[in-house]
Amino acid sequence: MIRVNRPTEAPAVLIDDGATRTAQFREEVDLHTGAFRDGSRTFFFDPDIYGHQSVKGELRRMQHNKCCFCEAYVPHISSGDVEHFRPKAGFRQHEDGPLERPGYYWLAYEWTNLLFCCEICNRRHKRNLVPLADPANRARAYGDPIERESPLFVNPAAEDPAQFISFHEEVPFAVAGSPKGEATIRALGLDREELSDDRLRHLIITRLIIHLALSQPDSPEGRQARDLVNQASSDKGEYASMVRAELARNYPQFRL
Repeated sequence: MIRVNRPTEAPAVLIDDGATRTAQFREEVDLHTGAFRDGSRTFFFDPDIYGHQSVKGELRRMQHNKCCFCEAYVPHISSGDVEHFRPKAGFRQHEDGPLERPGYYWLAYEWTNLLFCCEICNRRHKRNLVPLADPANRARAYGDPIERESPLFVNPAAEDPAQFISFHEEVPFAVAGSPKGEATIRALGLDREELSDDRLRHLIITRLIIHLALSQPDSPEGRQARDLVNQASSDKGEYASMVRAELARNYPQFRL
């Protein structure tokens, strides 16, 4: 996971249609608060707004077509999902905990709450989870101070994931035993076998390229290899956080 640099200006569909829908939600909740809390009344969230091609396209661009959590390239294997960091319909504090309603309905069309995510990270692992260090500080309605929350998942668009998660080879670990790093790795399945296998394959290839760059620094092949390593460790590179950790730990002589 790497830091995601989000453009400050939201896509127009969120500013226009999204804001209109959010205002309607607020009115509905004011009239039927109890019904929304017990689940007898629910919202309709329009995927044509939060998942509009202008929104999804900008999310993909800012994340270089990578999943915000696992950093795998997404478009060549699936269309990917628009992920709500704070779930829109309902939330869980724990993986086996009850689904509490309503969710963060007022953030359903909020630009700063949206990310691009692979379907496995989103649908199999994160789902409605958004654990907080202190659940008593959870915002439960529009106007509640969201800044009081301390999520136990790393939000790559709001903080630097490298402060919480690093790698020993292809295996992620929590930096200095960080609770946020541990919770993110465990609940989002960042250490799942299939993902680790793919990272290992990528790491082996990257090491071969690094060795070529270092052993033949003045040859055309060596210069090309150095360019490839630069690309692999850039924000665009698949599993860039793992590659950066590998370079920092094992190849300090490799200057990017």
